[in-house]
Amino acid sequence: YAGQWASSMSMLKLRRLCKFCDVESTSCTGTGSCMTDCGITSICPHPDDVCVSIWRKKVDNVTIDTICHNPALKLHGLMLEDYNNSKCEMRERNGMGSQFFICSCSEDECNNHLFFTPCKSLYSQVVSVILVSLVPLLVLAMLVITSFYWYRIYHQRHTGGKRKKTPLDFSDARAIMMDDDGSDSSSTHANNLNHNTELLPIELDAQVGKGRFAEVYKAKLKQGATGAGEPFETVAVKIFADEEYASWKNEKDIFSDADLRHENVLHFLTAEERKVEKQYWLITAYHPQGNLQEYLTRHVISWDDLWVLGGSLARGVAHLHSDHTLCGRYKVPIVHRDIKSSNILVKGDLTCVLCDFGLGLRLDNSLSVDELANSGQVGTARYMAPEVLESRINLENIESFKQTDVYSMALVLWEITSRCNAIGEVKDYEPPFGKVREHPCVESMKDSVLRDRGRPEIPSSWINHPGIQVVCGTIDECWDHDPEARLTAQCVAERFNDMEHPDKLSGRSNSEEKIPQDISVTEFEEIEKKEVCLRNYNAPAGEAENYKQPSS
Repeated sequence: YAGQWASSMSMLKLRRLCKFCDVESTSCTGTGSCMTDCGITSICPHPDDVCVSIWRKKVDNVTIDTICHNPALKLHGLMLEDYNNSKCEMRERNGMGSQFFICSCSEDECNNHLFFTPCKSLYSQVVSVILVSLVPLLVLAMLVITSFYWYRIYHQRHTGGKRKKTPLDFSDARAIMMDDDGSDSSSTHANNLNHNTELLPIELDAQVGKGRFAEVYKAKLKQGATGAGEPFETVAVKIFADEEYASWKNEKDIFSDADLRHENVLHFLTAEERKVEKQYWLITAYHPQGNLQEYLTRHVISWDDLWVLGGSLARGVAHLHSDHTLCGRYKVPIVHRDIKSSNILVKGDLTCVLCDFGLGLRLDNSLSVDELANSGQVGTARYMAPEVLESRINLENIESFKQTDVYSMALVLWEITSRCNAIGEVKDYEPPFGKVREHPCVESMKDSVLRDRGRPEIPSSWINHPGIQVVCGTIDECWDHDPEARLTAQCVAERFNDMEHPDKLSGRSNSEEKIPQDISVTEFEEIEKKEVCLRNYNAPAGEAENYKQPSS
């Protein structure tokens, strides 16, 4: 039986995930460390494959090659020597016809972050031998120092010491830093700093938002420990009071899922318990454009802008609702349950990112009907679907929760459309059901949505533009009174992707920036990623079908 068990375990061996972009130009200089900027992650075809990166420089042509490779075989006439490393440490190899560096490693996507290491001199080799011989003494010294440190903390807490603490005193609070191997984080500091007991060195700047459960601040994350050129990086800090612990924990738990990462979901850096201040922090990327509601209030947008904003919003919601990643790995679907324009941020390229997951729900298969029922009537009344207002969600079908998000998304798409100059006369920004009071209660919305079957107005002048006509038809199908008649978020995303290029639909719009291709960059990248992912997974045709995005 032991032999059979070992054989079964070897068959279940997970295949490696590696960056896989073949040969492409790079800005890596061959010194220090850098990222490959490869946007494609592939499942290696062989269970023993490791991740490999190759850096070449011939005259002024510098390229990076990221691939999977079996270390038992030669690559460019070389045997891989360092593939058991967790980091990709680039080593120069001579006699390759050009300046040639290669590295290999055995962690998922470890060939994305490259570390260029110069050849060791005889002196450095001697120093290395001496250091290795001193490791036991160093370990012992660290144990003594750590014991002294914890004794000191314990003594301070139990003797009632009156040491004055600054607002950002790190001594008696702990940071919960998420595992970020292979992350595409914008924060070098948050990714590289190993702070198991100390908090990140953050200086709050100005408050930029306030909600029911938390306040959001623009902040400075000091970069000194990383050696970066800039003294700090701008981040956003969402601060929850002590009594809002449950909301903080729910949002932190959702952000902790590595499969949540997506270009249209707010990038999460870390979560911290600030016990001194009796606060709980979430630290994320900062987007100076602010939320979508603020952006629409300040700007009249072009058809091109609507196409980018609406398509990216749909892709973000579709990613939340999906039960698999692009490469076919299972992921737990998530419903946001509070989609509205103030919970969507606008990036510099006018794409949307979803944020504020305090009311989010992971649709785990283990959830019982009672647990789903206890989740309550949550959300913002103005954006609540009819079945939420009426408390009649079908708890036997988790798709019902996704359908409530689609209804809310339709209202946001209406807001975006109402500020587009392609509809003709553009009025001042107004939220959905603008004639209802500023902060309507559930009962007021029941009158408008249930009794009157009302929806925001779509004037006939809007559909004179062929692109807006498609968007308005999509909106109408998404806010249907019958949840099962609504489109899925994936279908909405595909409609935006399949739509003809904006310039073909509207001649030339008034947008200052034009997209020159006949196909959107996002659409091209998504198609390419799917093809590469499936090709490298090397699965039989019948199985590969399971990894495709669901059809509209």
